[in-house]
Amino acid sequence: MAVPTIWLIKLLLSHLLTDFVLQLTGWVLQRKERHFSSPYLYLHGLITAVLAWVFIGWKYWGVALIILISHILIDAWKSYQKEKVSYFLIDQLLHLAVITGCWYFTFINWETTKTAWLQFNGNSHIWVIITAFVFVTTPAGILIGQLTKKWQEKVEDKDNSLANAGKWIGIAERIIVLVLMLLSQYSAIGLLVAAKGILRFNEKDRPEIKTEYLVIGTLLSIGIAIVTGLITKM
Repeated sequence: MAVPTIWLIKLLLSHLLTDFVLQLTGWVLQRKERHFSSPYLYLHGLITAVLAWVFIGWKYWGVALIILISHILIDAWKSYQKEKVSYFLIDQLLHLAVITGCWYFTFINWETTKTAWLQFNGNSHIWVIITAFVFVTTPAGILIGQLTKKWQEKVEDKDNSLANAGKWIGIAERIIVLVLMLLSQYSAIGLLVAAKGILRFNEKDRPEIKTEYLVIGTLLSIGIAIVTGLITKM
């Protein structure tokens, strides 16, 4: 494995350890209350930078300094935000952007990037796979929603919890099925369908129309993913 790749993996590992394993809940709570006045904000940033420094090597002290400053600023910004998934994702994406930027400017130059992009842009197989994965997310969900609309209107779900949960379950299962199709793991798809059937369709008190709606939606969802996988492999 090339040195740049190992270097990037070490930075990602240090982030995972310090942001999720070594960070105490009390530190996060105090940071939410005191923001920039919390000593744990700076302690956490220091631990993150030091561990990254130890992992990648002492000569990369500039990278450790960038991680220290950026981590403190990003966590301080997050401390002012509400506890929402969107802010959590933004927080993590900002940290990853800093790590990726440090890796890029340490090892990669513009000519290398240009060559890699030309190779990527000219690879039709990659674009077919990307298109397939995009299709099985929201576009396929909308298609299934239109095909099952007449049953959906008969299902009572006042808080719309079924639709919201079904949307994300459907996206997840189609992505998994597509991955299994591309890897030719067809038996695993059968196990996935069986497991979902056990979990979702064994409730005796479920109204018949709702059960039929779920069965139809599931079959359409998995069927679309399988067909997409077959077309992609062709």
